[in-house]
Amino acid sequence: MSQSPYYRTGIIDDYLDILDLPTLPASDNDEYYTIESKFNYRPDLLSHELYGTTRLWWIFQRRNMNEIKDPIRDFKAGLTIRLPDRTIVSRYMR
Repeated sequence: MSQSPYYRTGIIDDYLDILDLPTLPASDNDEYYTIESKFNYRPDLLSHELYGTTRLWWIFQRRNMNEIKDPIRDFKAGLTIRLPDRTIVSRYMR
């Protein structure tokens, strides 16, 4: 399935290689969002609230690579991030 974040990831000896996520381009339609305490260390929950699926957790890290190096530990309440334009995100939804 081409929408899966693992689609671009290679296979070595029947095992997945290191995850190869796509880069998300900046857009003038990106929105700023300050992470609430209920989403502290939980990008999957914010993904579910915004997009209806927990599978798009990686989008926040890829769009905010300077602020979020570790997609879990750096996803802290109070951090302001950019949310990608929904038309870009919709490419990765089923």
